[in-house]
Amino acid sequence: MPIDILMPALSPTMETGTLAKWLVKEGDTVSAGQVLAEIETDKATMEYESADEGTVGKILVAEGTEDVAVGTKIAVLLEEGESADALAGASEQRQAAPGQKAESPKAEAAQAERKEAVQPQQQAPEAPAAARPQAAPAVASQQGGERIKASPLARRIAGQKGIDLAAVKGSGPNGRIVKADIEAFQPGAAAPAAAPAPAPAAAAAPAQPAAPSYGPPADVPFEEVKLSNMRKVIARRLQESKQTVPHFYLTVDCEIDALLKVRKELNGRLEKDGVKVSVNDFVIRAVALALKKVPAANVQFAGDKMYWFKRQDISVAVAIEGGLVTPVVKDAGSLGLGEISRQVASLAEKARSGKLAPEEYQGGTFSISNLGMYGIKQFEAVINPPQACILAVGAGEQRAVIKDGAVAAATVMSVTLSCDHRAVDGAVGAEFLQAFKRLIEDPLLMLA
Repeated sequence: MPIDILMPALSPTMETGTLAKWLVKEGDTVSAGQVLAEIETDKATMEYESADEGTVGKILVAEGTEDVAVGTKIAVLLEEGESADALAGASEQRQAAPGQKAESPKAEAAQAERKEAVQPQQQAPEAPAAARPQAAPAVASQQGGERIKASPLARRIAGQKGIDLAAVKGSGPNGRIVKADIEAFQPGAAAPAAAPAPAPAAAAAPAQPAAPSYGPPADVPFEEVKLSNMRKVIARRLQESKQTVPHFYLTVDCEIDALLKVRKELNGRLEKDGVKVSVNDFVIRAVALALKKVPAANVQFAGDKMYWFKRQDISVAVAIEGGLVTPVVKDAGSLGLGEISRQVASLAEKARSGKLAPEEYQGGTFSISNLGMYGIKQFEAVINPPQACILAVGAGEQRAVIKDGAVAAATVMSVTLSCDHRAVDGAVGAEFLQAFKRLIEDPLLMLA
């Protein structure tokens, strides 16, 4: 029996992917574990291995096809002894051209609706009145004795939503109401033809603001750039974060002159080992140790419960072409500065070359975003759901400070903690920053 090859879910957030390249062709014999294709996810381009052995009977989705839904059949594998005749009974999916979406069940339903909207309505003979099903009271099927023209799907959705078909203007042939008309219908936007005139004293309803337009200005030259899967996911997840997560922000200034001195001495000793510790490595270590001291900041909101994590897995934002990824330094609280430095360098290199494995960017209990290398003094980062906190790190710069009643110069770094108020209260965030500041300003505590 032919074996269906389905679009895999290569990351927890993956809903669709791009079938970047087929590494086999029809007629090829493959073995279990052999790489079949390269799949572009929202995080990286990954190899997809076969779980079975057999012969590639048919490729159903062309390489280069974007937005292929997880679970979509992309190819069929023939078992030993089977011929191409076995494919005749297999359900096939239309092969999409590069740049087009592969057909999914939802897409097929939408296509059926579109076909229905452009075909003349076939009137079924009227059943006896006693045998007809009763329509929902809120949905009119006739208007002034004349039957309202609407597709069966539109009638069903209107019934579910309690929409009066007489109030909906159809966009199909001869004014026929289709699914899109029901979904776009706004109560009060249209009225039945026989509706009574409003009372003279009734005030006109205020005009609704126009929907935002995303089209370019007519007189401005532009180039249209299609969004990558990564950028689509970033846009969706961060919009959801700002809309659904109640953010609050806490900022503290840290003097890092002592840290810079310790870093210089440490790098001198580690130079022969090929290790160079950065300020960001100290930040990761300080965050992990501060989370150990304040475990109430190492949590996640989950509806009617909370998750308290017993390990400090730190997601570190890394900018790459087209977006950013957050590889995870796992169990950072148990790692020394040298090991943190080695892991961060390796993860950053994999991220920029698109070679991160799923286990290297999945999870994470707390995030760090550092823009200090760009000279940014201070900023507020958007929380990376489902995590509850992210620390935004600015540049270390010379500032005037008051010491013993006199003005002095010091290297100061501003950090801002973004918190999910459903999981972390202000006092907890402040306690975490207090612990972090103490470690950063007295870096020898991180070596204890």
